[in-house]
Amino acid sequence: MPTYLSPGVYVEEVPSGLAPIAGVGTSTAGFIGIISLNAGETTPPAPAEPTEATTPSTLAQKGNFEPGNDQYRVVMSDQKNAENEVVAMTSAKAGEVKLCTNFSEFKENFGEFSNHPGQNTLAHAVYGFFRNGGTRCFVVWVAAEQDIDLALEAFEAIDEIAIVAAPGVTTKSTLAQLDIHCRSTSDRFAILDTEENITLRELEPGNEKLPGNSDYAALYFPWVQVFDPISNGLKFVPPSGHIAGIYARVDSLRGVHKAPANEPILGAMGLKKAISKIKQEPLNQVGVNCIRNLNGNIRVWGARTLGAGKDNPDFKYINIRRQFNYLRESIDEGTQWVVFEPNTPELWARIRRNISAFLTNEWRKGALFGTTPQEAFFVKCDAETNPMAVRKLGQVVTEIGVAVIEPAEFVIFRLTQIVTETQQ
Repeated sequence: MPTYLSPGVYVEEVPSGLAPIAGVGTSTAGFIGIISLNAGETTPPAPAEPTEATTPSTLAQKGNFEPGNDQYRVVMSDQKNAENEVVAMTSAKAGEVKLCTNFSEFKENFGEFSNHPGQNTLAHAVYGFFRNGGTRCFVVWVAAEQDIDLALEAFEAIDEIAIVAAPGVTTKSTLAQLDIHCRSTSDRFAILDTEENITLRELEPGNEKLPGNSDYAALYFPWVQVFDPISNGLKFVPPSGHIAGIYARVDSLRGVHKAPANEPILGAMGLKKAISKIKQEPLNQVGVNCIRNLNGNIRVWGARTLGAGKDNPDFKYINIRRQFNYLRESIDEGTQWVVFEPNTPELWARIRRNISAFLTNEWRKGALFGTTPQEAFFVKCDAETNPMAVRKLGQVVTEIGVAVIEPAEFVIFRLTQIVTETQQ
C-alpha cells in the first residue's frame, strides 16, 4: 500500500479480478475432398483378379510377375500417369491441410476448376463457401473415401475448425464418421450431403439411406445447380460448401444463435429436385433440411439436426446445438486460468463473476431468452457445488443454466370474420 504524506484526494487503480471471456469463432470450416487417382472414382479401382488388388507392390509380392516385365510396366505406367494428373492439379499433397482465406489461395494449393470430378466438386464447394459469406477454411484431399479418417485425424489438432464437410460424399458409413468426429471433439458441427439422384421416398422415415440420428450434424437436400467454368454450362453440385458459407454469413450478421435458414444460396441457379410444402413435411420430420425455390429465390428452408431431435429433443434445431458448442468452447478457453488456483470461496466468486459477465454480454446481444439476465441464465459455484469431497478430488464444480431461443419454425396466423353493426 502506498504511503500518503500530503493531504489530498488520491485515485488508485484496483484490479477487478475479472478475466474476460472472449467468444470463440464459429464459422471456420474444414473441407475434405476425394481426389482419387482414377478420375471419376471415390473408391479404389476394381481388382484385376477376383480376390487381390493390382497395385504394383501387391502384384510384385505375389510373384506372378517381376519388376521390368510388360505387365509390371503397364500397371506402373497407368498409376504414374494418374498420380501425375493429380499432382498437376494440386500442389498440396494428399493428407496435407491448407488454410485458405479466399478462393485464390485455394487455387494456389488445389488448382483451378478441372475435368477431374473429385477436384471439381471440391472447388465448387470452396467457391460456394466464400461466395456465401465464408472467410476461413482448412482444406485437405485424400485419394480414396476409405482414407477420410486420416483427414479427420488431421482436423482434430486444429481447434479453430467449427464446421466439417466432405462435399459429395454420401456413403452412409462415411457420413457416420463425420458425425462421430464432431461428437468426439464436441466443438464442431457436420454438414452432410445426400446422393445426387436420391428419391424423396428414399429420404422418408423408415428408409436406409439416412445415417443415424445426431444433434451434431445436419443433412441437406437436393443438390444445387451452378455455373461450371469447365463445361461453360450448368451442373449440379452438392450443397454442403454453400451451406457452410451461409452458416458463416448468419454467424457474422446475426450470431450463432440465429438459425441458418430462410437464407438465399448465392450462386445457385436451380435445383435437382423441386420440393413443395406437402413433399417437405415427411422430410422435415426426420431432419432432412430442404432447399426450395420460393418466389424465384433458392433458399434454405430447414433448420433441424439430423433426426429432428428424435434422440435428444433439446437439440432439435441446428442453432441450439451450435450455440451450446460456442458457449462451452468459449467458457472452456476463457477459464483456463483457474487450473491450479487455490480452491477457495474467493476463486468461486471470481469464476461466477467472469462467467456471468460473459453470459450477460450474450444476453445483451439477444442470444439468450429473458427480459433480465436473471431470467436468461444462472451461474452457481459455491460451497454447495464444491463440498469437501469434491475439493479433495482436486475439482471445482460450476453449474450453468441458459435459456436458449428456439426458431419460429411454424408461423401461424389465425384469421376469423368479424361482423360489424352495419352488416347486421
